[in-house]
Amino acid sequence: MNTPATPSGTTPSGTTSRAPAGRELPLGAITPRGWLRDQLRLQADGLTGQLEKIWPDVGPTNAWRGGVDGEDWERGPYYLDGLLPLAHVLEDEGLLAQVQPWVEAILASQREDGFFGPATNDDWWPRMVALKVLTQHADATGDERVVPFLQRYFRHQLEQLPGRPLRSWGRARGADNALSVWWLHHRTGEEWLLDLVDVLDAQTIRWDDYLGGDLITGAARVFSHRIHGPNVAMGLKKGAVDWVRDGDDAHRAATERSFANLDRWHGQAHGWFSGDEWLGGPEAAAGIETCQVVEMMFTCGVLAATFGDGVHGDRLESLAFNLLPASCDPRMLAHQYHQQATQLEVSVARRDWSFSSDDANLFGLEPHFGCCTANFHQGWPKFVRNLWMRADDGGLRAVAYAPAVVRTDVGGDPVEVTVRTAYPFEETIAVDVVTDRAEPFDLQLRVPGWASSFELTVDGEAVDAEPVDGYVTLRRSWADAADVRLVLPMAPRVVRRARQAAAVFLGPLSMVHPLGENWVEVAGAPGLGEWEVHRRTSWNKALADVAHAASWEVERAPVREVPWGLAGPRPGEGSPVKVHAPGARATEWRAQGVDAPPPPPSPLLERGAGDDVTLVPYGLARLRVAEFPVVGSWADRDDPDDPQYA
Repeated sequence: MNTPATPSGTTPSGTTSRAPAGRELPLGAITPRGWLRDQLRLQADGLTGQLEKIWPDVGPTNAWRGGVDGEDWERGPYYLDGLLPLAHVLEDEGLLAQVQPWVEAILASQREDGFFGPATNDDWWPRMVALKVLTQHADATGDERVVPFLQRYFRHQLEQLPGRPLRSWGRARGADNALSVWWLHHRTGEEWLLDLVDVLDAQTIRWDDYLGGDLITGAARVFSHRIHGPNVAMGLKKGAVDWVRDGDDAHRAATERSFANLDRWHGQAHGWFSGDEWLGGPEAAAGIETCQVVEMMFTCGVLAATFGDGVHGDRLESLAFNLLPASCDPRMLAHQYHQQATQLEVSVARRDWSFSSDDANLFGLEPHFGCCTANFHQGWPKFVRNLWMRADDGGLRAVAYAPAVVRTDVGGDPVEVTVRTAYPFEETIAVDVVTDRAEPFDLQLRVPGWASSFELTVDGEAVDAEPVDGYVTLRRSWADAADVRLVLPMAPRVVRRARQAAAVFLGPLSMVHPLGENWVEVAGAPGLGEWEVHRRTSWNKALADVAHAASWEVERAPVREVPWGLAGPRPGEGSPVKVHAPGARATEWRAQGVDAPPPPPSPLLERGAGDDVTLVPYGLARLRVAEFPVVGSWADRDDPDDPQYA
């Protein structure tokens, strides 16, 4: 939520709006560097930059772009919601030229009564996405047409919603509409906008009531909007939107209950809830829709800005460094509709999706359904924008870490922050602050929840500070050149799963066993290509000595020009970080069709000879095992304090 100094509006009941704990910097203030820029360039040169030429749904006939008989619902706004921020964070003139006709067509489409968009479709839902596009455009360019445009449209909504309420997708996603109302309110302070927030609230699903209490406890078998994966990801921001309205901290607690409940009943080995169209339970063969991944990232950004807790930066990194890169091929020429935590094969085959077709995990232009083709583009550029935010005292807050340059101001004085790192593939984050401002201001650095220790220095001098809500605050004058270094030691750690199975993490990275990859191009496929991927090695591995996981060997190498891809067909070839774990072949664990069944109960009674199990980051391996049975006990038999052996 981009929210400068916030005037409070007061309703007749006396309820006031509340300023979020932080706010986004203007779009374009943060520029990617290093591996992150390489990744965004792959996106710009790949499917995102070329989509208008190869997919008619977002081509010149699209009704949102001014076409007459083209797509007129969500695909145009979805595409622009990623294309526009990508163009600005890369400062890419070609992409900016692609964006311009879309923005002009949307602004020109407004009627006298304030409604806008294609005359052939009056659904509230796609206009919610178009509103996000316009607010980003205004943030990046200062276009003065956007504020009066929104005022007219929101007046129209306030008049029309009582008689034509949100329905279907709009009712599930009303919080996104409210976000844009708050964007306008934080610039104008107009009290009538609070009335519209209340109308939208009354017509939107009570997400935290459902997710925190009545959530289904297994894979969904019938459809409702409450069990649709992307809807859930979008609905998780509802508490934050409500908190801005009434300031009730119960919303914060309710949001955390929702996350905990989703993890309990649908949480997978990488730490995120399944959703192969519908919520799919906790097993590693269940899928996750790419729309769900990028919408969850957007929600994490909203939660980080609103509540200001470091855990939301942890969550944002978890998505960006694991599920997001895995959703596309390494060069971003194609995407999957569904990915699987444990994925033995990418092919057209029967899988036990809750509701999807047999081609849903192919890498291609439009596997299964085109919503993800239109929507995946927002993930990386919005991650860049959410790396740093304005703190509530006017200073700067590091929400997530990646190589980038931040150019902004504090109190009107220019400030440049350069982040030099290969994180998450390395442990050290160097932050250089350059400014002529003599007055002190805060630099807030997030210490991840997974970090059992950290080292922080400023100009070589150690800083002794305890994180508060996940952040360490450095308050000082930054006029003298300052070299800040944050070291986050990463030791392998094991998380216990059902049946005593194990998942492995290294810092923010979910670590998986790669299977070697044979990419087979599908002849005559549309778009930039379509691929199946077949494994080259056996997959059924078990881990041993999990009690000593912190001592497993970690091997590092330089990050390649294609950051989230392996260098060759051999398992783990070219990975910038590997973990070498002891293990064995789980001989009784056999594939069921193209999928892995749940791991057999541990400790294994049948197994092969001892073996080294190589683990690489989840986002690099398109074929992988993410959840493992265990050889032997979880406990350390030499630990005299372990009650199991007392």
